[in-house]
Amino acid sequence: MKTELLARILETPRLAHVVPRLPPQILHRVIQTCGLEDCGELVALATPRQLQRVFDLDLWHAARPGLVERFDADRFGVWLEVLVDCSPAVAAGKLAAMDVDLVIGGLAALVRVFDPGVRALGDRLTCDIGGYLVGPLRTNSWDAIVSALGALHEEHPDCFHRVMRGCRRLSNSKPEIDGLDDLLTDRAQLMFDLAVDRERRREAAGYVTPEQARAFLQMSRQSRPAADVPATDDPIARAYFRTIEWATAEGDRDNVSPEPEESGVAAVVDVLVEAGVLPQPRALLSGSQQQATRLTRIQSQMQRLDPLAYSTRYDELGFLANVIAAGCSVQARPLTAKEAADAATAICNLGLEHLAAGGTTLPDDFLAAHDLVGVFQAGWAALYNDVCMYAAERLIDVLTRLRCADRQTQLALNVLRIELTKHWKAGEPWRARAAMDVLAILDMPAWAALLALIDECPVIHAGMRVGPASGGSVSASAFEFIAENSQIASVREFMRSLPDTLRG
Repeated sequence: MKTELLARILETPRLAHVVPRLPPQILHRVIQTCGLEDCGELVALATPRQLQRVFDLDLWHAARPGLVERFDADRFGVWLEVLVDCSPAVAAGKLAAMDVDLVIGGLAALVRVFDPGVRALGDRLTCDIGGYLVGPLRTNSWDAIVSALGALHEEHPDCFHRVMRGCRRLSNSKPEIDGLDDLLTDRAQLMFDLAVDRERRREAAGYVTPEQARAFLQMSRQSRPAADVPATDDPIARAYFRTIEWATAEGDRDNVSPEPEESGVAAVVDVLVEAGVLPQPRALLSGSQQQATRLTRIQSQMQRLDPLAYSTRYDELGFLANVIAAGCSVQARPLTAKEAADAATAICNLGLEHLAAGGTTLPDDFLAAHDLVGVFQAGWAALYNDVCMYAAERLIDVLTRLRCADRQTQLALNVLRIELTKHWKAGEPWRARAAMDVLAILDMPAWAALLALIDECPVIHAGMRVGPASGGSVSASAFEFIAENSQIASVREFMRSLPDTLRG
């Protein structure tokens, strides 16, 4: 499928004019789907600025959603290999046009650079390039690095010397024992500056930092907005939309050929949508096929908005999807872009139901005067309190009374009860996830269902609807986002039956 998809993209007419006009996030999605090593022809056609924006997406990773993202030096080496495979001259040209600090930071994590008279590299594999002694910190991508630096020296000597002087400085950087050794090293300071610059670019492009996303989600768990409260004034959301407005006013386009190639770009996007790589247009409002019938409230409200209000609410859904993708996980993994969009829509629908609880009737034009950020916060707080915290509290109660004949299993259940109680009191019961594996011994579908409910983003796993007669067979990836109060009612019913389920 990946080979066929890439072949269809490469058949696009006037590809050399189309690729530079592709949004970086779409180019990155193609690379993710088809594999970087197979996308050399597309990479060669991309502009240096496009590549730097793709690097913002591809070279930085966090151990899990919400944590600080770190630069991936090995991935930078793979990029150098792909560029050099196109040709050393192409690699040199792309590097010379990029931010020199990014090139220095990437190379300095892979090599050490010294003056030729210095023999500090010992018996390491070394190479004299342009008057500098270069040796690998790791052997990955070494041949590509030598080829790229050689071409950079020949074709862009000024850039080459700037890069090598920067790498030489970082290779010699050592903190002195003078009472100030707690300061960042030159290498750490450079990586910190690169991370700051990256976040500025991403904020202008509509992304939310993991720290901001986690802070927003944590505050929203404690939110209890009422239906008569005017549009929310959340500081993180406000800063996000202010940044987007500024970026739109300033403009943010690459210097590419002014010749219109919109039809070619649209053709590439159509191929990706058809292949399921990109969500359908208006996906934020439709959700997955399974959820479509559960989104009646938000769909009805959005259909009654005028075009300006509709566009504003749609942008708010985009913000919420970005927040979920950056600051949350599902089943201990990051959400895909499609899943984050589905989750944002489902939670907003749940928020509308909760705002209408207790006999309150929401007007048909409620969203004309109320933004979706506040609606989302109502739904997110309901998920946290009525699903995640409720399920954890009920499980603790069940574990207190549950007894197992097998001694090792009983010990593991005791450990789970202690761990879950500790994290439940701290407001983060999902941190006891690892200890919940013992429940799989008692009932596999119930274990899968509980993991899904006691999570950062609670969902309903298919295991919640599996009975004993099924033999315990259930797909690990089968879950649905919670969009209605009726689904929360089914969670309560499941938790009431849990003692009998775990006793067998």
